[in-house]
Amino acid sequence: MYTEVANLNFSSNGSVDDPLSSLDQEWNEPPAKRLSRTGHHVMSVFLGSIMVFGFINNLVVLILFVKFKTLRTPVNMLLLNISVSDMLVCLCGTTLSFASSLHARWLYGKHGCMWYGFANSCFGIVSLMSLAFLSYDRYSTLTVYNKRAPDYRKPLLAVAGSWLYSLFWTVPPLLGWSSYGLEGAGTSCSVTWTSQTPQSHSYIICLFIFCLGLPVLVMVYCYGRLLYAVKQVGRIRKSAARRREFHILFMVITTVVCYLLCWMPYGVIAMMATFGHPGLITPILTVVPSIMAKSSTVINPLIYILMNKQFYRCFLILFHCKRPSSENGVSSMPSKTTVIQLNRRGHSNNVAVTPKLSTGANHHPHTGVPTGSLRVDLFGPASS
Repeated sequence: MYTEVANLNFSSNGSVDDPLSSLDQEWNEPPAKRLSRTGHHVMSVFLGSIMVFGFINNLVVLILFVKFKTLRTPVNMLLLNISVSDMLVCLCGTTLSFASSLHARWLYGKHGCMWYGFANSCFGIVSLMSLAFLSYDRYSTLTVYNKRAPDYRKPLLAVAGSWLYSLFWTVPPLLGWSSYGLEGAGTSCSVTWTSQTPQSHSYIICLFIFCLGLPVLVMVYCYGRLLYAVKQVGRIRKSAARRREFHILFMVITTVVCYLLCWMPYGVIAMMATFGHPGLITPILTVVPSIMAKSSTVINPLIYILMNKQFYRCFLILFHCKRPSSENGVSSMPSKTTVIQLNRRGHSNNVAVTPKLSTGANHHPHTGVPTGSLRVDLFGPASS
């Protein structure tokens, strides 16, 4: 995504005298000094696998939401948003790069490249920001108590905010602040990282900070605080909380590591191509990070759905691996939870956290959450 072909961009700096058909013909030419035919076939195998499994995994998530009413909680709207954006990446982006890899050249011309670069970036950022919002929701639950009814307003605002935030950062290249162009092996498109203009450099720096670095920091901080709260519980009831602490630790580490493995290599290579010496990044070096970033569409449902026991039980019921526990086929299937009592000190901004395991006594009549307490789902999103 960072070599000579990327310089065939279509920003306002290009010549306006070239006919569109002539330019499209240049884009359909087989790129020089690229991957071999075998290399393109290997790449198409990976892209095809990501396309198929990413679509199937996220489709299962959508079916679960439709079939099981118990999963339609406010916080799960963020999970639904992640699945929708990941499925759109598979349908609108990966399909085009897969077909182009089979032919070892970009098939869809300038406008197709602009659409691919915009759509892939937009849907990818929506997914990343939803993951960050989800981690913040889990963390913020530690300071929310006496909740009387499910509140869909904040999650829906977060969903809308993720799309608006993504559009804010992906529309500018269409308007002249940087541009979208061919990348890597010449069979996909993204931001033209090699453009040596101040406008392009400023855009790439902002994109790296606000669409990659910021979500990482939010996730690390929020999950770190959540893990600290679980450790506090373990100090009070070590025998009962040790296993729960291990599970939340495993979930946190898996979440952050998979996030970094999928997106950080792509971000690092992009920054090296932008600010490094010309020719430092070869096409082969760009292929692997690009595929790893696309693989997040497959991994996200596995982490955020199958590691959630409530979703997992619904999954088993959907495929007739487990019988529903209710007569109408929709089970409430409550997750194991830990209740952390929050005692606020008078005239102070500090919160004294007294960990306490609860079996569900003194529940609020509408929410089922103990009054004055906090319900934290250790195996998935905090329940409302």
